[in-house]
Amino acid sequence: MSDIRIELAKTLKEKPTDESKLGFGHIFTDHMFVMNYDTGEGWHDARIVPFDDVSLSPAAMCLHYGQEIFEGLKAYRTADGTVQLFRPDENYKRMNVSAERMVIPKIDEEFMIEATKKLVEVEEEWVPHSDGASLYIRPFIFATDPYVGVRPADHYLFLIILSPSGAYYSTGLNPVKIYVEQKYVRAVRGGTGFAKTAANYAISLKGQDEAHEQDYEQVLWLDGVEQKYIEEVGSMNIFFVIDGEVITPELTGSVLPGITRKSALEVCRSKGIKATERRITIEEVAKAYDEGKLDEVFGTGTAAVISPVGHLKWGDKIMTINNNEIGPISQMLYDTMTGIQWGKIPDEFGWTVKIK
Repeated sequence: MSDIRIELAKTLKEKPTDESKLGFGHIFTDHMFVMNYDTGEGWHDARIVPFDDVSLSPAAMCLHYGQEIFEGLKAYRTADGTVQLFRPDENYKRMNVSAERMVIPKIDEEFMIEATKKLVEVEEEWVPHSDGASLYIRPFIFATDPYVGVRPADHYLFLIILSPSGAYYSTGLNPVKIYVEQKYVRAVRGGTGFAKTAANYAISLKGQDEAHEQDYEQVLWLDGVEQKYIEEVGSMNIFFVIDGEVITPELTGSVLPGITRKSALEVCRSKGIKATERRITIEEVAKAYDEGKLDEVFGTGTAAVISPVGHLKWGDKIMTINNNEIGPISQMLYDTMTGIQWGKIPDEFGWTVKIK
């Protein structure tokens, strides 16, 4: 891999003036990072260029066989104007795990962090200034061979695009409504559930659509074999606080190893809160609810950070969690992680990385 070549856009876009209306994932900055892979040459031609469409053959393998992986992280502007990342090493470590599963060539993790820092530095004026807003970072890799046949590709593109974004949910930190899916499954052990690949999200769309029809925002997926063990929500890992203990499904190969999930566990343990990773059934959750022991339910993810769950629907049973209000552990985790991310509290864990 060579040094990063930079080609600046001749005309810059007009930046949003009202950051309260940023939304999520539909505004993009002036530039993007691009790098090619060719068998025999490896990863090469690293460059930052004006944001533009990508030209692909209609026979490009990614369009037919889904050989694609991605990541999601953010850049935050602190009160003193410093811009920083949150645990990018974990994101790119996970990206290489996804690459191995999808038979995509790995990329040096330190180089990916440097490329991200350089791109964000070029686009520093796009990093929002308002509280709660951030610059979403989307790295992704896909196969480009013009070949209609099932095999690992010989040619790939690695891109990083940036999107100034507000809150992931329009309701903010208000509790969300979750629907437990009992008909469809998202992943099975031995499959790609632990990888961050496009197919996992396409598979989840049907359940999500049915949840929306019942006025629920997200789907809680059960295991693909017995459909009784809880796995994850469509865009988040899931946590339950039962009788004061924080419990999240263990990583069995069909659950995404979330960076925010990992951070939440580490924060809880640092504060002396019992935090357990184990298999947990939907029946156990319902029983805890009936016994008055289900204190909180919340999701974790890069986009939303912490999403308290106010309603959980399992068949005909509707569980109202903590009077449909955010609980103390959810609030503590949100305050701690966003405090570190935006530089409002000291980073005692060494998780933040300055852009320059």
